[in-house]
Amino acid sequence: MMKLIKLAKKNFLSSFDMSKEEIIHIFNIADNFKNNDFDIKLEKKVLGLIFDKSSTRTRVSFQVAMSRLGGTTIDLNPTTSQIGRGEPIRDTSRVLSRYCDVLAIRTFNQADIKEYAKWSSKPVINALTDTEHPCQALADYMTIKEEFNGFKNVVLTFVGDGNNVANSLILCGALLGVEVRIACPKGYEPNPLIVKKAKETYTDKNLLKITNDPNSAVQGANVIYTDVWSSMGEENKKESKDKDFEGFTIDNHLLSKAKKDAIILHCLPAYRSKEITDEVMESKNSRIFEQAENRLHVQQALLACMLSS
Repeated sequence: MMKLIKLAKKNFLSSFDMSKEEIIHIFNIADNFKNNDFDIKLEKKVLGLIFDKSSTRTRVSFQVAMSRLGGTTIDLNPTTSQIGRGEPIRDTSRVLSRYCDVLAIRTFNQADIKEYAKWSSKPVINALTDTEHPCQALADYMTIKEEFNGFKNVVLTFVGDGNNVANSLILCGALLGVEVRIACPKGYEPNPLIVKKAKETYTDKNLLKITNDPNSAVQGANVIYTDVWSSMGEENKKESKDKDFEGFTIDNHLLSKAKKDAIILHCLPAYRSKEITDEVMESKNSRIFEQAENRLHVQQALLACMLSS
């Protein structure tokens, strides 16, 4: 039976809160959960979910993961709790950490999740902020590892907005030594502080490339990844962004420039015919739904490592 390793840091607010060794350990535990080769019960443990943004995969995968571990989940909807009435984060966090054993929080500002973590005596997990989506990146790289039996010589190209998903792919890629290429229109590049952190971590700084040309970025890639062009909270920018992102759709033409065995990833929900065509999404290259399933397994592994004594 595999032994769980306690993570060095209490919280998981950023991909950089884990080491390469810890990420690989999460993958190994997740793989065992996926194959029903590992069973751990955390009865009486409670996961608190605070979601300021809507969610399907993150919410359900966390709830199912906690259930499979034998624990329970409390969904703290801001519209039906005092959070939505403006109770200070420091008050909410101190109270909830007396009730719950771990908190998973989806919010807008990275500063807010750091504030929760500052005042919480229990672990806090970033379930998405405007800056990062570290749980998604774990599922993404687990999917890549399954497909290519590791990360050696793997080229991951992300085509789209340099958003929270792109940021976490960059950081996690830096830790794992994966070549990451980000192709986005001018003005939509990833957070420069994230890029700086990643380049300081990469042993080979040339493994991170930021470009405005999707055609060159996908050349010889093993993985082509995309996301919606307008994230939650950007609905008012949708029309202008759709124009700015013309030529950044993952279609058969773009796919043909990648390796023949290249896989397609998308963190969902997808707007078919915008960032990705229906044909590509349903093609034999797609691993989008395997990727979605892996959210469950990596989060179950993450919770197990955080909550086991």
